[in-house]
Parts: sequence; C-alpha cells; structure tokens
Amino acid sequence: MNTLLLVWIGMASVWAFSMMGYDKSQARKKGQRVPEKTLWLAAVIGGGIGAYIGMIYFRHKTKHLQFRIGFFLLALLTAAFVLWLMGFAFPGTRKF
Repeated sequence: MNTLLLVWIGMASVWAFSMMGYDKSQARKKGQRVPEKTLWLAAVIGGGIGAYIGMIYFRHKTKHLQFRIGFFLLALLTAAFVLWLMGFAFPGTRKF
C-alpha cells in the first residue's frame, strides 16, 4: 500500500510539474491556458511537490501570493507524508 501511495504521489507530481510548464508556455504564446482550478487539483491530490518545483523552475504564478504560499504548504505536507510512508518518525509521533 505504501508503494502504491508513493507511486501515486510521484505521478501526480510529474503531472503537476508538466502542467505548470505547459501553462507557462501557453501564457507566453497567448494560447489556451490551464484553469487555475486544475493546477490546484493536481497539487491537492498529491502533486504538491511537483507543482511547487514547477512554479519555481518555470517562474510561473510566482507573483500570486496564494500560489506561492499554497503550493509551498502543499509541498511541505506531501513531503512530510512521503517521509512518514518511508518509515521516518517525527519527534513526538509513533508509527503504528
């Protein structure tokens, strides 16, 4: 089960990263954009790390405070969940 969740997070992160790159490309070309709801959805369902890295790498949506803070927090939560799945215990917690 842990492996399946890690694969899901990896795939969602790649998907979110790719969407950030595609949306940046479309923004430059004045083409059809990816809806913000779709970017958020990709981040919320496990792609927080990819969305945040994509935002930084492509310098996309960095002027929007809600994206900078929201994607950063989702990336932190996702990273903490990944560490927990991999067996790393956090101070004051116990893995059952």
